[in-house]
Amino acid sequence: SKIKLEIEKTNLNISNIENRLESIRADIESHRAEIENSQEQIARLIRLVNKKDHYSSLEILIMQPSFGDFFKELADYNRLILSLKTVVSELNEQTKILQRQGEQLSAEREDQSNLIAIASLQNSKLSQNIASQRDLLVKTNAEESNYQAILADQARRAADIKGRIYDLLGISQDITFGEALRIAQWAGAQTGVRTTFLLAILTQESNLGKNVGTCNRLGDPPEKGWRKIMKPERDQEPFLIITRELDMDADITPVSCPMHDRQGKQIGWGGAMGPAQFIPSTWMGYKDKVTAVTGQPANPWDIRDAFLASAILLRDNGAAQVGGEWAAAMRYFSGGTNPAYSFYGDNVLAIAEGYEQDIVDLDF
Repeated sequence: SKIKLEIEKTNLNISNIENRLESIRADIESHRAEIENSQEQIARLIRLVNKKDHYSSLEILIMQPSFGDFFKELADYNRLILSLKTVVSELNEQTKILQRQGEQLSAEREDQSNLIAIASLQNSKLSQNIASQRDLLVKTNAEESNYQAILADQARRAADIKGRIYDLLGISQDITFGEALRIAQWAGAQTGVRTTFLLAILTQESNLGKNVGTCNRLGDPPEKGWRKIMKPERDQEPFLIITRELDMDADITPVSCPMHDRQGKQIGWGGAMGPAQFIPSTWMGYKDKVTAVTGQPANPWDIRDAFLASAILLRDNGAAQVGGEWAAAMRYFSGGTNPAYSFYGDNVLAIAEGYEQDIVDLDF
């Protein structure tokens, strides 16, 4: 099936990245060894230069048996200085190379984390497809008259849709689809983002969050705490600001876990908050926009605030126009439109289409 082919392609991309990561790590270790060697050479040359600097030119001249030896000593000194400059220049170049390789390694790890997330969503979709096929088979084998009677009962279907649980990550209470629909309609009215598209984004993010798991809960081990799973220079300080402003305990406020590779090693970073899965640094750029609408401190774990922040972010990424929805979904996921992650955007639009049919049935 198409989804199985997509899973195979994603897994191949993940394997290719793992191979590139190994190559980059080897190059980094090689350059680190070269840097250490250069540092040792510099230390040795500095010691020699310092030793010669103890004497003035006149003292060197007096100590030498002839003018030839004097000029040879000066030439040796100049060569030491030149060698020192050369090694320092090499060290600077090696350091720049190491920095570029470190940035490349970070980018590849981010790509790996995103692809693993896509693979997780694809596998969930495959499981849903299999379950749907089994359900259809059961219905097909049922008595046709009863099946038609159930289909004809649209009023009952509307009630079922409205009352079914809309599964969201990071909230303490259940919310029905009807309630989620009303909140999404409100957020959409504030931003111009299509209601079903917003619901689809939040569904996808909650599915992804559940697959990743939850960290930083009461009782979680230190390796699942915010200090370990959040990117230090990007998200840790914003997370402390957010929890402090909301009078929440940063040490027991649940956030998403990072992805892990096939060996169980952490790749990328976790720390996404609430049903919309905002990372702390991104939330800092949107919380005031949410407050401007609600008049209350913005809370990423609050359903209405999460819906509204998502709608604002999607609008800013072009989702106010239906033609811009796919690209907006892609940017919501990874900040760009990398074709390797196209499943995310495709699946969001497919979920939105299903919600459109649900709303048609609700209007019965």
